[in-house]
Amino acid sequence: MNRLLILPVLTLTLLVGNPAFSADFQKGVAAYESGDYATAVREWTPLAEQGFANAQFNLGVMYEDGHGVLQDYKTAMKWYTLSAEQGFAFAQSNLGVMYRKGQGVPQDYKTALKWYRLAAKQGYASAQSSLGVMYHKGQGVPQDYKTAVEWYRLAAKQGYASAQSSLGVMYHKGQGVPQDYKTAVKWYTLAAEQGNASAQSNLGVMYAMGQGVRQDNVYAHMWWSIAASSGNKSAVKNRDKMAKRMTPARIEDAQTLARECVKKKFKGC
Repeated sequence: MNRLLILPVLTLTLLVGNPAFSADFQKGVAAYESGDYATAVREWTPLAEQGFANAQFNLGVMYEDGHGVLQDYKTAMKWYTLSAEQGFAFAQSNLGVMYRKGQGVPQDYKTALKWYRLAAKQGYASAQSSLGVMYHKGQGVPQDYKTAVEWYRLAAKQGYASAQSSLGVMYHKGQGVPQDYKTAVKWYTLAAEQGNASAQSNLGVMYAMGQGVRQDNVYAHMWWSIAASSGNKSAVKNRDKMAKRMTPARIEDAQTLARECVKKKFKGC
């Protein structure tokens, strides 16, 4: 039901202090935002070669994603490593992703943990959430639900949707915390309001089962429909099963609520 996805972060940060660097860096940002990836790479490469961690990180992203250059995980690793060794949290976190997935390097959970921890200690929510996943699944460390909850909570309090959804799962299942359906609904809702499809699907489950909320097939169908529109396979299956138990009028009600919820950007649904 719950799918925890750890994705590379593309953050074109503007934390720069050198005016000349800032001007060239901004040219790269403008090119990137206009979809001119090749120009972005040209602007950032000299800066990266001069040792600017921001530019090194961005080049890593471009090589990882194949934007403006051929996709090349090994070259992405090169630039991420140079940036990460300067203490750049985004690069440290992305290095963790590469080692965890085995992209450009042999898969190595322990090294992934090392880089995630360095970024997490700087307060970087994505890395904190990724550490939660590692402890949750027992990757590179003994499985430890309580420690997973601690890392998920740190990221969730920063508004990181994936961590909010995962924290909802922990409360839903009683893993690392006492089972608490109402608290699970709270965290699922916060993530769902940011468009997290897993959380939206899990809210459908809570309404279908009457866990932490009043049992309501219409709202279950609504949340599953919303999650299904993002490609969540569990939501598609659950929505279709629920529809067989509902009258056409109730299905229409659910579909109307779903459209209204999307228009409100998932707030107050």
